[in-house]
Amino acid sequence: MAIQVNLDVMLAKRKMSVNELADAIGITPANVSVLKNGRAKAIRFTTLDAICNVLDCQPGDVLEFKPDVSKS
Repeated sequence: MAIQVNLDVMLAKRKMSVNELADAIGITPANVSVLKNGRAKAIRFTTLDAICNVLDCQPGDVLEFKPDVSKS
């Protein structure tokens, strides 16, 4: 996938756990883990907004585009 999720990096920078973020944004820890591990197929803008608000960051800090080198 060309979109890389850097949620684990942002959580480490903010010294916050998955459970703390889940409580703060109102989703389950399991769903935060799916996002953090890059297994999510989609993310709601409201969820991204809440993540950015809680972590005091920009969407580009959480999501990064990395082109697939195998596709030309």
